[in-house]
Amino acid sequence: MTDTYSTLTLTLDGGDVTIKLRPDLAPEHVARIAELANEGFYDGVVFHRVIPGFMAQGGDPTGTGMHGSEKPNLKQEFSKEPHVRGTCSMARTMDPNSANSQFFICFDDARFLDGQYTVWGQVTEGMELIDALPKGEPPANPGKIVSAKAA
Repeated sequence: MTDTYSTLTLTLDGGDVTIKLRPDLAPEHVARIAELANEGFYDGVVFHRVIPGFMAQGGDPTGTGMHGSEKPNLKQEFSKEPHVRGTCSMARTMDPNSANSQFFICFDDARFLDGQYTVWGQVTEGMELIDALPKGEPPANPGKIVSAKAA
């Protein structure tokens, strides 16, 4: 049996962001996020794309938005779950089966993404810390994940 995780904690400079994991929607993506987090993959990784009113994207170890982990890409696990404030979803290329380690957190409703990106979690605490991330593509001084742990 695989480990089951219910929360992901992203520790940012200002404190902790708690994310409720949704293995009911995307079991493979939740397993990947948890695995990477607990391996320390996300520790020190920046939010390289932060667009006001839209989303904050991170998860690329190079900070460029062009890379992921060395693990294989994941097949999409699209659902009817809406992209609303606090939704955590996987970034990908034009190929729907290209999600790897990059993810984004919605600042506001982004319903135009529904059914096209894999939703894997929802921020339950600390959304104000996501709101406070430096903006830009990339930000001049990007906010970073100090540590990430799944439990």
